[in-house]
Amino acid sequence: MVDTNVLVSAILSPDGAAREVLRRCLAGHARPIVGNALFLEYEDVLARDELFTASSITSNDRAELLEALLSVCEWVDITFLWRPNLPDESDNHLIELAVAGNAESIITGNTRDFAAGELVFDSMRVVTPGDWLKEDG
Repeated sequence: MVDTNVLVSAILSPDGAAREVLRRCLAGHARPIVGNALFLEYEDVLARDELFTASSITSNDRAELLEALLSVCEWVDITFLWRPNLPDESDNHLIELAVAGNAESIITGNTRDFAAGELVFDSMRVVTPGDWLKEDG
């Protein structure tokens, strides 16, 4: 699963690890999962023009990128709320989505907050884009 901050970093940093994660997803080397809350978060953040002033990508380009990403994602419905009580409440839905979709990894630039949750799921890793790329080969 690809956290929103990875998607934003992929747009803002053309040579970064986040961009390569996005490339691999779009090329079919990884199948990210998405659910309602993450979709709405992607949509909301990508619509913020002020966030992308340092980038040459337009709002139409961002909308097309989102469509392309969604075309390779697996939609997952969350039927049980785990509430892992992460320091940032807005990140809890990512754990719930990962559990519901049986995700192997949450790829995020924000690993510290995920380590502080009250619930731990041994089958799921929370990794940075760079670490995921090293593991993925």
